[in-house]
Amino acid sequence: MAEIEVKGWCPGALRPMRSGDGWVVRVRPRLARLTRAQALGLCDAAQTYGAGLIDLTNRANLQIRGVSDGALAPLQEALGALGLLDSDAELESRRNILIAPDWATGDDSARLWSGLAARLADLPALPPKMGFAIDAGAAPVLTGDPADFRIERGPAGLILRADGRAQGMVLEPGHEIEALIRLCQWFMETGGAQAGRMARHGAMLPDWARWDAAPAPARAPLVPGPTAGGLVLGVAFGQIPAADLAQALARTDAQALRVTPWRCLVLEGGGAARLPESLITTPDHPALRVDACAGAPLCPQASVATRALAQALAPKIRGSLHVSGCAKGCARARPADITLIGREGRFDLVMDGQTVATALDADDVLARFGGIDAI
Repeated sequence: MAEIEVKGWCPGALRPMRSGDGWVVRVRPRLARLTRAQALGLCDAAQTYGAGLIDLTNRANLQIRGVSDGALAPLQEALGALGLLDSDAELESRRNILIAPDWATGDDSARLWSGLAARLADLPALPPKMGFAIDAGAAPVLTGDPADFRIERGPAGLILRADGRAQGMVLEPGHEIEALIRLCQWFMETGGAQAGRMARHGAMLPDWARWDAAPAPARAPLVPGPTAGGLVLGVAFGQIPAADLAQALARTDAQALRVTPWRCLVLEGGGAARLPESLITTPDHPALRVDACAGAPLCPQASVATRALAQALAPKIRGSLHVSGCAKGCARARPADITLIGREGRFDLVMDGQTVATALDADDVLARFGGIDAI
């Protein structure tokens, strides 16, 4: 079995990552929002310089796949012209900031996201995959999404909470970012670099604050359908043809696009329209319960194709399903009810955390869940 390579960093636009289909170029939209012009420009760039596909990540970023060596520099130039590049790769790598997708201009979430983005240079050199959640809406909504340090709503105001800890510290208005930076410094000073992530860091929290404030009860994430903020659209497996996204923008007259960490997009001002079939408009669509990575041949770590099998299984399975091309499990951070793990060209089947079968081919898997379909 080939050794699995675990990348210790996330791609960016200035520091892309090589994959089986070329360069993966990740765009980190500020406030997780693109204007209409930026969104249409990104769709055009994905078709001109990449494979015409856009991925949605669980950090509310967008990725252009299939970029050749010769197309990389022109793509970066096009992204710069759209205002979608950072000043340098170091600041880009630090700008891993989730924000509650229903933020409004001037509210706490928008204020604190902008405040943290302006202070990135003041942060210590954190391990590269670490990130932040600015979750200052009426109640937390990003609780299940990846972040190491969280500013979120508590019963009596905003709190700062270290990931993996049930309680945080009450924040003084106007000094939230200073407290966050101080906690990041404590993390590094107490050996956090070796742990790599806050949830794995075993040190006692610093004694310069009281860590006794619980977050408010979480609210549900957005699901496909109309909302007060616009039309929410789901994207199966987090990947959409750029041409389909451009078509949706045009047909709905949306004025902006917001990205969520839940494989959903929000079209600001978007109304009812006939949309491409690749976009999901109802909250009960089977594909929303399924996570699947790019798989072979797009990812060199994967030994199996994933998404055709995942699509065939989606309507057959109740609960959550994760189809992974290798043992890394990149597509889903949390355990699923059913997991298929690629290994040497076949699948191992894990149900409720227990391996129940090994070395299955795709037909074997389908037969176990209600019959063989063409995939």
